[in-house]
Amino acid sequence: MQDPREQAGAAPRTCAAWSETLSEPLAGTAAVAASWLCLEQPGPWGGDALVRSHLDPDIGARLAERAADTGVRVQLIRKPGRYPDTGVDAPRTVYFAHTRPGASWLRRTELTDPAELLDLDFRAFARGEHGGWGVPTTEPVLLVCTNGRRDQCCALRGISLLREMGPRHEGKLWETTHTGGHRFAPTGVVLPSGYNYGRLTPHGVDAVLSAATTGKMTTTHCRGRSAFSQRAQVAELALRENLGEHAGEALTVASEADEEVVLRHRDGRRWSIRLREITLSPPRPNSCGKSPAQAGTWTTERIRRLPDPE
Repeated sequence: MQDPREQAGAAPRTCAAWSETLSEPLAGTAAVAASWLCLEQPGPWGGDALVRSHLDPDIGARLAERAADTGVRVQLIRKPGRYPDTGVDAPRTVYFAHTRPGASWLRRTELTDPAELLDLDFRAFARGEHGGWGVPTTEPVLLVCTNGRRDQCCALRGISLLREMGPRHEGKLWETTHTGGHRFAPTGVVLPSGYNYGRLTPHGVDAVLSAATTGKMTTTHCRGRSAFSQRAQVAELALRENLGEHAGEALTVASEADEEVVLRHRDGRRWSIRLREITLSPPRPNSCGKSPAQAGTWTTERIRRLPDPE
């Protein structure tokens, strides 16, 4: 493929522009996390927001330490628009979400002291055990990355999107610190399913939330489900496109090996999806200001229906 600098006469100015110019695939680029802990923190965020915001940095560091290697992802969130720091004693919204197909859930609570979250059993939470934290909520939420301290594309594109869509989906849209994949901005994750999206548009926000409200998902601009490995994310989206399947909890991973993922439908049907890892050319920056780097992805080579178990 021709280098985009030669196509346009100069390199694209942002990482997201590079990615768009190269038509970089979205499938298989979602953050991998079984469960999500989302803590409201008004005020400014730094690049590493858990320790560079108005959240007590000791609490932020201890939350990150407890979550490490558990399958839990910790995010800071704030309401779209202006975000003054409301003080340490103001109630904060907290969301707990588990994303495993067939067992996903979303719970919400308010607390004034974030240190209470240090009592959460992170490993049990990653397994889908909420331990009585929060109360169930049936309204999905969409978290859109707007942290310009990590990457300018997230701020410019994410904030612009929320400025337009926030009033239409009040209470369902939140700014968040980092969903991974700056170059796919605006990026977002819908909870409780854990489906990640990139290059979101106003119409895309409407479609994602409308589908999630009825227990469905949309494959348009989808990067994958966070409960799955990135290889399995590619396989699941390929099978969904093949079947025209949009029921959110319809598919789960039965097994996966180096180049094969077996997916099972909730009705018992199974498919083998053979994949091949490929290198994307030319190199591209994965964040603004960084040098171009080699990127790769998985491509689907075969989808085969397996015999029904006897």
